[in-house]
Amino acid sequence: MLSMSDFISGVSYDECKATADWLMSNTQVRPTVGIVCGSGLGGLAEMLKDPQVFKYSDIPNFPRSTVHGHAGQLVFGTLKGKPCVCMQGRFHLYEGYPIQKITLPMRVFKLMGVETMILTNAAGGLNQDYKVGDVMIIKDHINMPGFAGINPLAGPNDDRFGVRFPCMSDAYDRELRQLALDVASELGYSEFLREGVYCVLGGPSFETIAECRMMHRLGADAVGMSTVHEVIVARHAGMRCFALSLISNRAVMDYDSQEKANHEEVLETGRLRAEQLEKMVSTMVARLEHNNNSY
Repeated sequence: MLSMSDFISGVSYDECKATADWLMSNTQVRPTVGIVCGSGLGGLAEMLKDPQVFKYSDIPNFPRSTVHGHAGQLVFGTLKGKPCVCMQGRFHLYEGYPIQKITLPMRVFKLMGVETMILTNAAGGLNQDYKVGDVMIIKDHINMPGFAGINPLAGPNDDRFGVRFPCMSDAYDRELRQLALDVASELGYSEFLREGVYCVLGGPSFETIAECRMMHRLGADAVGMSTVHEVIVARHAGMRCFALSLISNRAVMDYDSQEKANHEEVLETGRLRAEQLEKMVSTMVARLEHNNNSY
């Protein structure tokens, strides 16, 4: 159960620093790469060598993951020789947390030295050419809650994290997207790899047919309930971002359709594609250079 204190919005620099300091005093790993595992994709964390695991409930100031399919723990270790931290399970608006609390881990990672964030999610396919099991590299996003003023950067800006009005036209790093395309080609994954626009909604109810049609007309290729808020905060703090969506279901666009979206379908698709995604992400991590594009 969430207490009232969980609903007080705003996360201070001191809180983030205290959390980062606590983690650094409890692990020798100094991660340069952060990975967020979406629904059904927690297996990425299992690839880390010499793992150190911290339950979210044991980490000071951390929220707790309440979603089935999310393990709710931080895993530190090395992946292909690179020090990493992996979130097995993330936080969502629909869990009732203020948006600043959902994105707190991004700022903690920044203070621990993370330079590159790799985020994964399960999403519904709006693009009619997409099939269940396709993987979409996110090249841009549409932040629907942001239209209503629900933005993780709302409130006082702390210049120690980033500027008041950060640019989002380069939210998804072009070089990392190209690296992903190259790696997918080498691994023989090109046939199920796409590149497109991700639209975020608050959830937890799945989208209506009218909403899906609207988002599709606006230029969205996939829809989900996560990732965008984290990317905004990570970019605000100067970290590079790469994100991909596993297309776990096709959004229902036809009133005569008998299809219905469900969470079990999301998790099952994750299981089927997880191994290939893990191979792709780990190969990308092995080739990462240090982040030089701070601003």
